[in-house]
Order: sequence, then C-alpha cells, then structure tokens
Amino acid sequence: MSEPMPLEVVGPIERRLLPFLYAGPYVLLVLLAIVTVAEKRSAPGSLAIDLALCGLAAVWMLSMFTLRPAWRVRPRPMTIFFIGFVAILAVLAGRDAWFGFLTPAGYIFAFSVLRWPWRLAGVAAVAVCAAVAQASTIDKATALGILAFIAILGINAVPLCGLAWVDRRGEEQRLARERSLAEVNEANRKLEATLAENAGLHAQLVTQAREAGVLDERARMAREIHDTLAQGLTGIVTQLQAAEHAADDPAAWRRHFAAASQLARESLVEARRSVDALRPEPLESGARLADALASVAGKWTALHDIPVEVTTTGTARTLPPETEVALLRTAQEALANVAKHAHASRVGLTLSYMEHQVALDVRDDGGGFIPNGLPPAPAEPGTSGGFGLVAMRQRIESVHGTLQVESEPGAGTAISACVPVGAAS
Repeated sequence: MSEPMPLEVVGPIERRLLPFLYAGPYVLLVLLAIVTVAEKRSAPGSLAIDLALCGLAAVWMLSMFTLRPAWRVRPRPMTIFFIGFVAILAVLAGRDAWFGFLTPAGYIFAFSVLRWPWRLAGVAAVAVCAAVAQASTIDKATALGILAFIAILGINAVPLCGLAWVDRRGEEQRLARERSLAEVNEANRKLEATLAENAGLHAQLVTQAREAGVLDERARMAREIHDTLAQGLTGIVTQLQAAEHAADDPAAWRRHFAAASQLARESLVEARRSVDALRPEPLESGARLADALASVAGKWTALHDIPVEVTTTGTARTLPPETEVALLRTAQEALANVAKHAHASRVGLTLSYMEHQVALDVRDDGGGFIPNGLPPAPAEPGTSGGFGLVAMRQRIESVHGTLQVESEPGAGTAISACVPVGAAS
C-alpha cells in the first residue's frame, strides 16, 4: 500500500494552517512585486522581466495548485508543480536578493505536496535558492567566497532538512497510531459482531431448551397419564363390566364394585402425584424397590386373579429415585399389558441386582405376539394400544437403560429392562 500524500492526512493543527498555504505565497509575491517596482523604476527592462516572472509564478501556482484540488493528493502532478515553482524561484533569487523572502513558500510547498524521501530533496533545493539569494553580494570566484556560500547553504539546509526528518518521524508515529487504532476498531467491530452472533445463538439455544423442556414435560405427562389414569380407567371399566355380568351374584357384584371404587381412588391419588411430579405411592416413606414391586404385584393379583411370582436376586441396595420410578412404572405397564392382551394364567416378575446394573424381567405364559416393532393389537375396540411399550422404552432410556421385548405367538412374552447403576447415579 503506497504512502498517502501529506494533504490526505491533515491533522487538526495542520488544518488550521491551510489558509497560509493557499494564500501566503500570493501575499509574498505581491509584496515582493511592490518592492521590485520600488527598486527598479529606473530600469524598466529588468523590472518588466521580474514582474513577468512574478506573474508566471502566480499563474503557475493558480493553475497547478490552487484551482486543482484533486491534483493536491496526486504525486506526479505535485512533483511537476514543485519543480516548476522551484525553477521560477531560482531565477528570481538569482536576479534579485530580495526574492529570497519567497523561499518560505517553497518550504511550505515541499512539506505539503512531496512524499518522503522526495520531501528532503525538495527542502534542499529550496535551501539552495535561499543561499543563492543571501550570498548574492559574495564574490564566489575566491576560495573564501566559496566557503562562505557553502556555510550559508549549510545554515539554510541543515536545520530545514533536520526539521523534515523530525516531521517524517512524527508522521510515521502518527501513521502507526492510526494503523493501530484502525486494527483496534476492526477488532472491536469483529468482537461486536461475534457478541451479537453469540447473543443470537444464546437466544436460539434458550428457545430450543425451552421447547425441549416443553416436549419433555409433555412426554412425562403423557407417560404419567398412561401409567395412572389410563390404566386405572381401564381397570375400572373392566371391573364395572364384570360387575354387570355378575348382577345375579350379589357377593361378586359387590367385590367388583369395591375393586372399581378402589381403583378410582388410587387413580385419583396417582394423577395428583403425577401432576405434582411426586414419586409413586409404593415408593413413598422410604420403601425399597423390591417391596414396592411386591405391593404392586399383590394389588394386581387381587384385581385380576392372576398369580404373580416376585423374585429378587443379588444384594439389594438404594438406587437413584428416577431409576426406581422408571423400573416401577415399567413393571406396572408390563402387568397392565398382561391384563389387557396376554390372557395369561401366571406371571413372573424378577428384580436382579448385579454389580454394575439392575435388571427387571416380567414374563407371562399368555398368547404372545410377533415382536416386529409393532405393539400388541388392542384388546378391544376403543382401547389404544402401543403407547405402553413406547412409554416403557422412553422411561428406561431416560435413565440410560435398555428395554428388550421377546415374544412369539403362543409362547408368552418376556420384557427385560436393564439400567446401569453407575450411569443412573
């Protein structure tokens, strides 16, 4: 990337000095023209040449600089302009000493239109013009005159060249600061863009988390309703139908009616527990999972008159609450499926405590079905089948476990749920 022209990067201080750059050279030319007229009235020929040169300098500045704002930041036009101005200045300074007072305009142009290192050469050229004007009365044909001219040239060139060098160092530092500031601004812009993107992603994640929470809660409520209300209502309907068929047997009718009433009360309690996300009643009061399963199996046997053999193997130990709830609900759903679909004569329920996992197996000697990924057909019109297996699988997988179903027509069904103890904990 090329270095910018001096007038492209004007600071606040330089901006206040711009009027002197634009008007100062003309003021100097007018004053020097007046001095020339006063000094050369008696020499009209020489006066005409000097005034013509002053006019040429004015026209040159006007046409190449003042009226050409776009050229002021273009290196080639400004180099041509400066060379032409210095040439006119050199002729004027060589003709009359007082034109050395025009050299400040040359220095100003050198600092304003030339880039480094040409600026240093321009300052040196203007210093030569100033030395020529100041040494106009010195005899340069002698060695002493030459030394005097060199001294005058050094007095003019050294300080101004040193000032040009200092100005260059300051310009480099300013450009470095501007580059650093630009880099910081770019970094801030990228940071703001990143923060905005992160805020958008965070909002998206919050929305997704909220939606996932809603879906999880819906799934939980669906499982709880299926495990409590749906099963309870199914049992109530079954008992009421049985009571209707036993209308001629008062004792049997009362037994079925009492069972339906008890199921209604238990379903109401479980529904309230499900809404409040409480543990199932059999697991309340610190009951062990094995005891809770035995209680559920006993109530189920009393309700359906099908014996359930509950067996516990291994060393019983405390499990995380979510694991106990998942296994208990799985057992309840498996028993409900046996009652609705299997037409079994006996059921076996085994809870196995192993070193790294806990397994629950529910087996029956019922009709079975083809485990091709489809649930058993509904037991009767109007009842829904299928969600029970889905709910069982979801519950077991929610505690990092696995659920397997083995069955074939006429050979019964076995449901096995296995939960790793470490993962569940």
